[in-house]
Amino acid sequence: MTTAPQPTKPEPSASGSPGREPILQVRGLVKHFPLTQGILFKKQVGAVQAVDGVDFDLYPGETLGIVGESGCGKSTVAKLLMNLEQPTRGEILYRGEDISKLSGRALKAVRRNIQMVFQDPYTSLNPRMTVGDIIGEPFEIHPDAAPKGERRRRVQELLDVVGLNPEYINRYPHQFSGGQRQRIGIARGLALRPEIIVADEPVSALDVSVQAQVVNLMERLQDEFDLSYMFIAHDLSIVRHIADRVGVMYLGRIVETGADAAIYEHPTHPYTQALLSAVPVPNPEAREHRERIILSGDVPSPADPPSGCRFRTRCWKAQEKCVVEDPPLTVPDVFRGTAGPAEHPSACHFAEEKIVVPRDE
Repeated sequence: MTTAPQPTKPEPSASGSPGREPILQVRGLVKHFPLTQGILFKKQVGAVQAVDGVDFDLYPGETLGIVGESGCGKSTVAKLLMNLEQPTRGEILYRGEDISKLSGRALKAVRRNIQMVFQDPYTSLNPRMTVGDIIGEPFEIHPDAAPKGERRRRVQELLDVVGLNPEYINRYPHQFSGGQRQRIGIARGLALRPEIIVADEPVSALDVSVQAQVVNLMERLQDEFDLSYMFIAHDLSIVRHIADRVGVMYLGRIVETGADAAIYEHPTHPYTQALLSAVPVPNPEAREHRERIILSGDVPSPADPPSGCRFRTRCWKAQEKCVVEDPPLTVPDVFRGTAGPAEHPSACHFAEEKIVVPRDE
């Protein structure tokens, strides 16, 4: 299996320390999509529980990585943060204000500070618009962000910032490679100088050879523009190199969260351990000494999740308690007060530390 060149991750800055006030707080976030029956007289017969009680904080200057299998609710969380979907319940607090309740001018003002980089650079750019028009479109929506006479220069500066020739301003998206198109999408996201960028699997559609280049670019821009990232991905190796903290999602919920080293080197939730055991290990000797965890069964339908612990139908530790009691996302009693790397929140009744990826990997 070909492995992407690994980007180098700088040490987290003090500005990303959870000792500061969070810039974004998500509390009890729920998004259920109704299932209906009938043609003329539609009747709701159930709901897809895409997101079902998610809590997290994002601090200034840090990167929060959200990982999990396809269909676990990661992208729905991103759409909720951008107000592209309305939550069923819960709060999304940007600097203390619940932005999920905003509309009109108030929402437009907030969107200047929270921008998004989309997954697919081939469909997120309008093929009939030039690069200059695509990157400059935020200035049309927010005309006070740049005087009309300055916009072309600003667009060229943004092209230069993301590593593209400013002379490409009149070209169209089809004239660029996938990696270059994603750089254009990043430039568009930077146009209004936001504080937060929600990156929804920004490298998953790119060739393996250019993924590290885009991740390194995003790390450089984070330092240059003092950005906070919410970085969504299913590739754990990429998240490990860019994230300061990681949240692991399963079936609409975060089941484990903590600093990147704690999650990757000291996972306590069985699902996290299974995910990490599937990460390719380049070193053949290290690969021989790690345990591969194969999960049984399929991911349950979000329209009919299991009672109690949602992971119990695939978990080798499941007991009767897991059927009747939904484990809270909290520091397990066995690790509480230990001041060790395993002392981080995990939604498991029988959480235990398990070294999955060899330390010399």
